[in-house]
Amino acid sequence: MITHTVRAHKSAEALPREEQLAWRIAEVASERVEVTPEVEDMVINRMIDNAAVAVASYGREAPSAARTQALAHRPSTGGAGATVFGEPQGTRVSAEWAAWANGVAVRELDYHDTFLAEEYSHPGDNIPPLLAVAQHAAARGLSGADLLHGLVTGYEIQIDLVKAISLHRHKIDHVAHLGPSAAAGIGTMLGLPTEVIFQAIGQALHTTTATRQSRKGEISSWKAHAPALAGKLAVEAIDRAMRGQTSPTPIYEGEDGVIAWLLGGFDARYEVPLPERGETRRAILDSYTKEHSAEYQSQAWIDLARKLHRERPDVADPANVERIVLATSHHTHYVIGNGSEDPEKFDPRASRETLDHSLPYIFTVALQDGGFDHDRSYLPERAARQDTVDLWQRISTVEDPEWTRRYHSNDPAEKAFGGSIEIHLSDGSVVRDEIAVADAHPLGARPFGREQYIAKFRTLADGIVEPGEAERFLDAVQRLPELAGGELVGLGVAVSAEARAAAPRPAGLL
Repeated sequence: MITHTVRAHKSAEALPREEQLAWRIAEVASERVEVTPEVEDMVINRMIDNAAVAVASYGREAPSAARTQALAHRPSTGGAGATVFGEPQGTRVSAEWAAWANGVAVRELDYHDTFLAEEYSHPGDNIPPLLAVAQHAAARGLSGADLLHGLVTGYEIQIDLVKAISLHRHKIDHVAHLGPSAAAGIGTMLGLPTEVIFQAIGQALHTTTATRQSRKGEISSWKAHAPALAGKLAVEAIDRAMRGQTSPTPIYEGEDGVIAWLLGGFDARYEVPLPERGETRRAILDSYTKEHSAEYQSQAWIDLARKLHRERPDVADPANVERIVLATSHHTHYVIGNGSEDPEKFDPRASRETLDHSLPYIFTVALQDGGFDHDRSYLPERAARQDTVDLWQRISTVEDPEWTRRYHSNDPAEKAFGGSIEIHLSDGSVVRDEIAVADAHPLGARPFGREQYIAKFRTLADGIVEPGEAERFLDAVQRLPELAGGELVGLGVAVSAEARAAAPRPAGLL
């Protein structure tokens, strides 16, 4: 890897294009490098993961709204169009709208892969826009191998940016790293020149910088739409750049650019690692998926709660508990804990989106139920249960500098996303325990492999996708590098006729 120092420049400095971060990203994207077997295997795992959470969210309101919008946009004249998760293969829409609908479906349950470092990210958000473009452009000779290479780039660029540039510190939403990564991935997939990818990256970044209020306070359905919009805008940016349209330059380093006005100003310095020429892209292997449908920083805590449910069932009864203190990292405390100072995180009437960003709520339910379900755990009646509310209000989070240090460690064996717990019981005794990583983490108690990804898909698809359709998809996706262009349409998944008929069809303007 090569580390690039990135800062804001005055216009008079005339920063050469070749020294701009967007150009360096584009250089990485315009080089096709061999994909290793373990990286290929993980790309397939994540495509299975995305399809699983997308079909599970099919009947929910936000994906239904996005889907009905997409279905109003027929394929454009440049290709065959793309499939929408849940719809039959013969139903095609314009690629950018498929990216939109599928992006919302994938993100709705907050249940797919994650990478956490200086910034937060769900790198699987790259899959919907790249898959949509691949299906649309299949007639141009695009193959499963091309899609594989594009996804490797998308993951690489997003994770490299997340390692180096904190957006949340400046109250910018994390999807500002997704626009450039998706544009870069599409560029690799299509074999575009560095110049074209550079222009698309600049446009994608310029149009996807928004405030972080989408993940603060009363969190709304826009939480799922924000990354979908970034993917849609990346597709459109590529289309414009291919037509010769240019972007603001330098987009990161300019005097009125992103760093100068959104990310710390002229005193800020960022050290961005990017692969050197010919280097294998392995960043996807640094990411991890979710066993539970909740914000990633709660995953290890859910597993600890499950353990305590088995070993100490008495601590799930508020009558026995005086208070529970979760000592954790700065990010966890301030994003999903008391450090956020969001009263909504303790409100049983809060939205699902808010509750899946409330560690005290999530821990309470997992402790009492011995598990955490993507549907049942968020039901209004579950949140309002009196013993849950009583225990929930007795849980607080605090930052522990050691857990913060481990959160930011670059040593995979040391990096941690959990914390330590003290349960102060009514009889004066204290129960102590800790957990570093989730059970499904590569270094956890039960790491996810292909078997677990397939099991997750089958579990979430059960009762929604016909068994034959589920097996057809699993066969197709596991042959990804071998798929010819005409077979890429098979990477969509159709839900049953009953599930389709039961889903909302909200009306809008268009």
